[in-house]
Amino acid sequence: MLKSKKTSCVAELEKLYNESKAVVVTHYHGLTVSEITRLRKSLMEKGAAFKVIKNTLANIAAKNVGVSHDSSMYSGPTAIAYSNDEIATAKALVEFAKSNQNLKIVGALVNDTIMNADAVKQLATLPSLDEIRGKLVGLLQAPAATIARVVQAYADKK
Repeated sequence: MLKSKKTSCVAELEKLYNESKAVVVTHYHGLTVSEITRLRKSLMEKGAAFKVIKNTLANIAAKNVGVSHDSSMYSGPTAIAYSNDEIATAKALVEFAKSNQNLKIVGALVNDTIMNADAVKQLATLPSLDEIRGKLVGLLQAPAATIARVVQAYADKK
């Protein structure tokens, strides 16, 4: 790879580290092109993306940005999934990894915190931001709906 190409790749990775809340590091050895395409589509539906990276360039970019990272995560055939929704990204990867043994979750950088594979799997069990918002709206609407039913029942008695 030419030095100018390496420089642009490092700049692109620096931008990903800066703009993404979650960067999940995976090993994809053994995945076919159609399986990677299916994974990319499932991640895209959740607002995430999947990118095959060069390990040395990823380490350089992380150091340049000042992101705390574990350089041992970047070894072997590495790809990253990145997004601003930490939970949705983790859920999509864990679901895909359950059905395909060739995708291995190595770890993640979530909000400047290093996570191992087990922590990513635990993160995937949490409800997503949209689910939490839905529950919160339901909780807020429940008292108002109850008051409306009581008032209506009282009015119907008369």
